[in-house]
Amino acid sequence: MQVTETVEITGHLMDSGLLSRVLDDIRGYGGEYTLDRFDLGYDKDDPSTVRMTVGAEDEESLQRLLMRIQTKGANLVDPGTPEITEVSQDGVFPDGFYSTTNLPTSVRLGGRWVGVQNPEMDCGLLVEGDTVRTIPMSDVRAGMRIITSAQGVRVTPPIAVNTDEGFGFMESDVSSEKPQRVLVKQVADGMREAKANGQKVLWVGGPGIVHTGAAPAMVAIVEAGYVDVLFAGNALATHDIESSLYGTSLGVDLARGRGVEHGHEHHIRAINTIRKAGSIAAAVEQGVLTSGVMHALVRNGKRFVLVGSVRDDGPLPDVYTDVLEGQRAMRAELDGVGYCLMAATMLHSVATGNILPASIPLTCVDINPATVTKLADRGSSQARGIVTDVGLFVEHLARELSPEYAALK
Repeated sequence: MQVTETVEITGHLMDSGLLSRVLDDIRGYGGEYTLDRFDLGYDKDDPSTVRMTVGAEDEESLQRLLMRIQTKGANLVDPGTPEITEVSQDGVFPDGFYSTTNLPTSVRLGGRWVGVQNPEMDCGLLVEGDTVRTIPMSDVRAGMRIITSAQGVRVTPPIAVNTDEGFGFMESDVSSEKPQRVLVKQVADGMREAKANGQKVLWVGGPGIVHTGAAPAMVAIVEAGYVDVLFAGNALATHDIESSLYGTSLGVDLARGRGVEHGHEHHIRAINTIRKAGSIAAAVEQGVLTSGVMHALVRNGKRFVLVGSVRDDGPLPDVYTDVLEGQRAMRAELDGVGYCLMAATMLHSVATGNILPASIPLTCVDINPATVTKLADRGSSQARGIVTDVGLFVEHLARELSPEYAALK
């Protein structure tokens, strides 16, 4: 005998394909459905509403199914109250825990809806008094109270933007053939809007920014006030510092575009120099590091979080070698972020996308189309991809955001 619940979904269900995806999810999870009511919008701007009965073979399967279709806005008609279970083991969620998305989420506590703080995918929902926040598995501790049901939880999906466009060329979200000047201006406008709203601009960068010779352009963007926080690994900072100290990146002379004798040693010698100084900021204060992106961030009082990997040399003393500590440091910098630009890094782009709320606009720039599509595939539905050479893109962005830099060019 099946267990059932009634859900309702409202929006542009037909033209967006949303209803089809909900029904596919139900069948994919082995569930059944019956359409109880279907109110189709009359005009193209009118929303449609569907109410349906959803069933599964047991309560556990039903809860998982309900959690899945909630990510698309199919919420319970009778929300009820959430089931809350106490954690019995550090680092382990209770069975049946609510697995979160990065979409705006609310929980019904004490008869009222409470917004979930810090929406983040693949976390649990921690109840603390009359507040609810996301918590990663690694941080959960015995005695914490975690939601273990779809009841009492409501998710608000993003609203699909309707256009009047019919068939057209170059209309995919990711394309290498769109006019770069328009794309650069759109990114610059997004950053300007965030700053005008008193919000921060987050950059997620890879060493390609330095390898392509774009570091001076990024310095200009820092000095223009459009880099408030940088997430990166050991590589970007190392090669930026190598460039400052030796004029090379991975041993390649950036002015001449070819390797120099013993250049392969430069990155490890650069790391050693900063370790001797004690930190990147100390090297700046001591006059050891006098140029580059990291120098500009320190001099302008901007934040950066460097999280390493198993392949790192050194690493620099500022690099988090414990990835869980690195994740926590990244999360701590997200408050107030209003725009995110990711450039030339798949690893850190996906990592950042995993912790960003869906409400924060983000753009990923990379020469590899797989990098810019992976974000959306991993759940960052707000991600926009631009396939282009990162060096040229950052150069053009600097001209757009920094009148001083544009005048020099």
